[in-house]
Amino acid sequence: MACLFNSYDTYYKRPFGALFAGQSVHLALSIPEELDYVDPHLVLQKDGAGHIPVHYRMSFEGQTPQVNHFSVDVTIETAGIYFYYFDLYTDFRRIYRGPDNQGVLSWQDGEPWQLTVCEADFETPDCVKGGVFYQIFPDRFCESQENKHMPFSDRIYRADKHAEPFWQPNETGGHLNHDYFGGDLKGIQSKLPYLHEMGVTFIYLNPIFEAHSNHRYNTANYLSVDPLLGTNQDFEELCTEAKRYGIGIVLDGVFSHTGSDSIYFNREGRYGNGGAWRDPNSPYRSWYDFSSQYPCGYRSWWGFETLPEVNEEDPSYVEFITGEGGVIDTWLRRGAAGFRLDVADELPDSFIEKIRVAVKRVSPEKFLLGEVWEDATTKYGFGSRRTYLLGKGLDSVMNYPFKNSVLDFVCGKPAEQAAQEIMSICEHYPAPALHTLLNFLSTHDTERALTVIADEPANGRGREWQSGRCVTGEAYEEGMLLLRMAYAIIFTLPGVPCIYYGDEIGMQGYRDPFNRTFYPWDTTEHRLRPVLSNLAELRKSCEAFRTGDLRILRAEGGVLHYQRVGELETAEIIVNRTDHMLIEPLANGKHTVINPMGFTILVDEIGHNPDHSYYDYQ
Repeated sequence: MACLFNSYDTYYKRPFGALFAGQSVHLALSIPEELDYVDPHLVLQKDGAGHIPVHYRMSFEGQTPQVNHFSVDVTIETAGIYFYYFDLYTDFRRIYRGPDNQGVLSWQDGEPWQLTVCEADFETPDCVKGGVFYQIFPDRFCESQENKHMPFSDRIYRADKHAEPFWQPNETGGHLNHDYFGGDLKGIQSKLPYLHEMGVTFIYLNPIFEAHSNHRYNTANYLSVDPLLGTNQDFEELCTEAKRYGIGIVLDGVFSHTGSDSIYFNREGRYGNGGAWRDPNSPYRSWYDFSSQYPCGYRSWWGFETLPEVNEEDPSYVEFITGEGGVIDTWLRRGAAGFRLDVADELPDSFIEKIRVAVKRVSPEKFLLGEVWEDATTKYGFGSRRTYLLGKGLDSVMNYPFKNSVLDFVCGKPAEQAAQEIMSICEHYPAPALHTLLNFLSTHDTERALTVIADEPANGRGREWQSGRCVTGEAYEEGMLLLRMAYAIIFTLPGVPCIYYGDEIGMQGYRDPFNRTFYPWDTTEHRLRPVLSNLAELRKSCEAFRTGDLRILRAEGGVLHYQRVGELETAEIIVNRTDHMLIEPLANGKHTVINPMGFTILVDEIGHNPDHSYYDYQ
C-alpha cells in the first residue's frame, strides 16, 4: 500500500519537527482511492489531564492516479506536548503511527505522533552551536605538581599515575572514593594548548566544589573550589586563560543533594558544631527533611546516607542557589560559561526555571545543560510530563539516546534502527535545544566507548571481573577504527560533540571507577587525535553543522548515509561499517567509494562549486 503519512517527510508534515508557539503546521494525507475514505480529520490533543481532543476537518487537495490527497493547516498558540492521529470517519478506521513512522490503518487504538511546541521566544547560546566539548574528570586529567600535600587527612594520594583506582573496600567498607591522583585546575590550564589544537571550544568539568570524595558529587561547600584542585583565584585564572584560546568552562552543579560531610549538614562534624544535622536551629535545617520514616533519620539520595537530599522548593535554598549573589551568579561572574545540572530529572521544573533565570541574568550566552538519560520531551516526573525543553527551563540535555544509537550501530545493529532512533529525537526536540545537544560516546557514568566496542559486555558482572581488563591486538585495532567511525557520526549529527577525556587516545574501562583512570600523558597512541581535529575544523568551517537540517538518504544494514542541509552549504556523510567496499551514489548525482569501516564527508556550497571540501577516512 502507498504511504499514507510520514512525519519525517516534509510533503506530509511541514515544517519538520517541533514548532514555536504561534507557528502553523501543515499536515497532509495520501489515501488510496480504493479505500473510499473522503472525509479524514486530524485529531489533536494537548498532553495532560483535562485537555480534550480537537478535531480538524482536512480539505481535499486533488487526485493523482488512484490516490486522493488531503491537508490541513493548524496554528498552535500554546507551548506544550501534543499528540495527534487521523480519523477517517469511515468504517471506524484511523491512521496511527507504525513502527517505521509511516501511518498504518487500524480499527484499534494505536500510537499517535508527537508534536512538541516550545515557547515563541526560546533561544539558546549561539556560541555553543558548531563547537566541540571536552569532558574532564578533574582528579584524573593532569597534575600540576607531583607529590602534593593532601588538604584533609582522610585522603589517600596516588603517586603512581598508571595505577588502577581503588575499587576493593577496606575492612570497614571505606576508601572506595578516597583515593586521589592529584589532578588540578593548574594542570588543566597547562593543557589548554593541547585541547585547542584538537578544536575544543568548551570544557565540561565534573564537580570542582569542595567535597570529600574524589568524584565530588557530595558537595561540602558550594562557594569554594576543592583545595586539592586549587583556589577560587585559580578557577578565575583558568577561565581567563581558556578564553584566550576560545574555550569556555562549564561547571557541574549538584543541587538535588549535598554531602552529609558538608558545612550545610555536617553529620561527621568536620565543620564544627553547626549544620542541619547537629543544630536544629541551623539556617540550613529547612533545606532537609528529617523524619523517623527514613532509615537514617532523613531523606537521602537513593538511600545513600552520605547524600542527604535537599528540598529544592525551600525558599532559603532557592535563594542561596539562584538569587543575586547566589551560587549560580557567583560562579558565572567568576568566569564560568554555564552549568550542567546533575540529575536534572530529579529537580522540579519550577526550580530549573529559577536556575535558568539566574543563568540568563548574567548573559543570554551562558549555557544551561541538564542530565537526562531518556527523550527529554517524553520524560515523566513529579506527577506530570517534564517541561525541560519548552523554553523556560534547560537550554538542552546530555544526549544519551544518540550515544546508544551510534554505539549500537558500530557494534553491529542495523542502520535502520539507528536512523529511526536519531530521527525521533530530531523530531521531538525544539531546534534551539536540538542544535545545542551534548552528543558523546563516553562519560564518567558509562563504560568507555572503546570498551563497549571492542571488549565483552559486563552483563552485570562485578568490579572483580572488570578490574584489569584491556583489549589488545586485532580486537583493539578494529575497535579503534570503529571508534573513529562513531566519533565521525557524533561530530556530524545535530548537536554538539563531546569527547570524554582520554577517548582520543583509546583509553578503556568499564564503569566507575575503571572509566576514571588517570590520563597517561606518556601514551604513544595518537592516531585518533588528528581525525578529531579535522572533524572539529570541519564543524567550524561548514555552517550546515551548526543548525542544518538532518536528512537520512540511506540507512540499510551497515550503511548510514545522511545529509546536513544549511542555508549556504550541505554536508553529505556516508559511513560504511561493512567488511566490503561500497560504491555509493551522492545527492549531486556523482558516486563515491568508501572502504570497509571507512567514512566520507562531502561539503558543497549550495548553488556554487560542488565538491567544495572532501574528507575521506579509509
